Amino acid sequence: MKTAGRFLIVLVTAPDLKTARRLAAAALEAKLIACANLVPRVESHYWWQGKLERGNEILLILKTTRNCLAKLEQLVLRQHPYDTPEFVVLPIGQGTARYLAWLAASCR
Repeated sequence: MKTAGRFLIVLVTAPDLKTARRLAAAALEAKLIACANLVPRVESHYWWQGKLERGNEILLILKTTRNCLAKLEQLVLRQHPYDTPEFVVLPIGQGTARYLAWLAASCR
């Protein structure tokens, strides 16, 4: 295992699979992420504009680097259909050396 302070996981939810695939493809084509996992059928419960809401969403799990984070955030905010899309960043504490090398090489 290798310490991985410069690597991040970004969580983004999307309203449907088409939108999630479009966001993942755009981020991959821009070399802002190394990988996108799309987790279908996530049931979300949340407050929105003073009301308790519930809906089905797709969860995107995006692997990136600190250097690409700001551009990734701009891409998601620009292309996402939600008024206030989820964009939550989690640090990757450790990972295998080969995986982290691949992640680094895949992102600009």
